[in-house]
Parts: sequence; C-alpha cells; structure tokens
Amino acid sequence: MDFNLNEEQQLLKDSVERFVREDYAFDKRRQLAASEAGYSAANWRKMAELGWLGVALPEEYGGIGGGAVETMVVMEAFGRGLVLEPYFATVVLGGNAVLLGASEAAKRALLPKLVAGELRLAFAHAEPQSRYDLFDVALKASKTKRGYTLTGRKGVVLHGGAADKLVVSVRTRGKQRDEAGITLFLVDGRATGLSRREYPTVDGLRAAELGFEGVSVSADDVLGQVDDGLALLHRVVDRGIAALAAEAVGCMQVLHDQTNEYLKTRAQFGQPIGRFQVLQHRMVDMFMELEQSRSLCYLATLRLGEDAGVAAKACAAAKVQIGRSGRFVGQQAVQLHGGMGMTDELAVGHYFKRLTMIDVMFGNADYHLKRYARLRA
Repeated sequence: MDFNLNEEQQLLKDSVERFVREDYAFDKRRQLAASEAGYSAANWRKMAELGWLGVALPEEYGGIGGGAVETMVVMEAFGRGLVLEPYFATVVLGGNAVLLGASEAAKRALLPKLVAGELRLAFAHAEPQSRYDLFDVALKASKTKRGYTLTGRKGVVLHGGAADKLVVSVRTRGKQRDEAGITLFLVDGRATGLSRREYPTVDGLRAAELGFEGVSVSADDVLGQVDDGLALLHRVVDRGIAALAAEAVGCMQVLHDQTNEYLKTRAQFGQPIGRFQVLQHRMVDMFMELEQSRSLCYLATLRLGEDAGVAAKACAAAKVQIGRSGRFVGQQAVQLHGGMGMTDELAVGHYFKRLTMIDVMFGNADYHLKRYARLRA
C-alpha cells in the first residue's frame, strides 16, 4: 500500500492544518462551544469557500472528486483542533448516505447545496433501546396512499437540532430486531409532526432527541431500497468509522505532543521531569499506541474502496484500536500533567473527552472486537 499523499492531498492537508493552527485556538473553541449555535457560521462558510465540504464528492455534483483519503486528511486536522462545525454529521454521514442511496435527481438537487454550505444534514440511526445495533429499529413507517407516516423516536442525533434534512433509519416491515425490513428516509427538518430537543454533549458538540408523530414522507424520500436499507446503513457507518479513526489520530497526536512538551518544561528536583526514565517509557508507550492507531486508520481508509466485507473488517479493526489507544493516550496525558490535567482550563481533558465519545460512537472497542470475529468467521 502507498501511504504517501499526492500533491493535491498534501496541499489540502497544509490548508486545513493552517486553519486549525491560526483560526482555531483552544480559547476560541471554548467560546464557540458556549455560543447559541455551538459553532461558527463564518467558519462553515469558509470551509465551503475553500472546497472542504466537497473534497470527497464527485465533480458532477459540485465536488472536487476526491475520496476517503481526502476525508481522512480533513478529519485528522479537525481532530487536532477539536473542530465543532458539523462536518462529520453533514458531509461524512449525511453526504455519503445521499451519494450512495439517493436517486440521480436527488443527488443533483442536494449535493451541490451541501458543497456550497447551504444544506446541513444529520444522521438519525440510534434509538433509546438499540445501543450499538444498527438493526434494532422501532421507529415505524405506516404505508399511506402518498407514501409513509413515521412514528417513534431517535436519540443522540449529532447536530440534529439545526439540520435542514435528516437521514433516518425506519422500520417498514418485520419485528424490531429483524435485519430485514429497514429503510432509510430523507426527512425535512421542518416537517409537521417532527420535534427536536437539542443539548450539548460532554465533548462540546451538539446533539438532539427527535420525536416523530405522524411525519409524512413520500416514496421519493427513500434512500436505497425499501426494506433493504441495512446494507446501505452499514456502508455509511463504516465510512463514518474510518473518518472517526482519523479524527482520533489527530486528537492523540496533540495529546502526545502537548504531554511531551510539558515533560520538557516541568521541573522537579532541579531538573525537567522528562529526564526521568519511567516517564520516558510512558511517552514511548503513548507514541506506540498513536502509531498503531494511525496504521489502522490508513488501512480502514484504503479498504473503503474495496468489497463491503473487506471494508467492514478493516473498519471494525480500526474501531477496536482507536478505542483502546484513545483511552490509554488520554489517561496518560491527564496523569502526566498532574493535577492540572483534571482542570477544565487545560486542553488535554477536552481531547480525552472527545476520544471517549469517539470510542462509543457506532460501537465501542469491545463491540467491534466481537464484530471483527464474526466477520472473520
């Protein structure tokens, strides 16, 4: 495998990292997280102007024509800055759901607006009882003359409170935990009967609880095939997992760098504590976990272009690695910073919170270890 970026990808990497370094200082990030919207509309417009919202979309829909590698480059840089804008929810999850499942007419109507920053999407798959099982869907669709009506609930919908449209997994046939009978719908954020309760998450982002009381959708709002949406759901989620792995690598890189710098400057017994061999060993362990995560992130990203089963195994393996490594690196960073590592004013705790949330999104390390075993069988 070739892990080297080409010229265009390197330019993209430099551009996003420059934005994070110059325009996304930690104090500014804290202010944005505390604002009413939870992120900067100006930053979102800038991302659209620079083409970042369309790096992985085909040129015929207004994109740049890149792919998973370009998404990885952006997400790793965003992990370094703990970026709050709804890139993951809108572009990675929602954008891929539309790209992989919508009709040609819907793609041409929606994706150019996404690239221009005029359309925000959210991905509503989780329910109060479902935990990590994508097939556990109780939100029900009842057939009508014009389409369907949706009744039920979705929870922890990332950036769901302000999304213009929602990608929603719905039970159109069978029992609650049947793998068949799931359909993905594109639901308007202003639809009658849709209620949204937004709240901040522990890592500074925004999520929402959604209620559906007779929400009407048409056959044109279906993504993929009716009753056969689980395969599409898995493909979108695996692309999300690969992107999360890249974000986690960015977070871990910052934790490693900041901890290493702290050990060089914090003096004890007349010398920097970084000279103590036991702390050097812990830094080496952090570095090893970071590099193992980076390798699995690259593998998952490159496997996305192959068979769905091959991609699923690579993404499951990456999710196991980033979950375990993220916890280890975060714990070490907090501990090596001493009492300051526990304070809200220091950045390391916020990176650790984000890594913790990444671990549980779409299934934690233990869940994906079992998934990997099933896929290998």
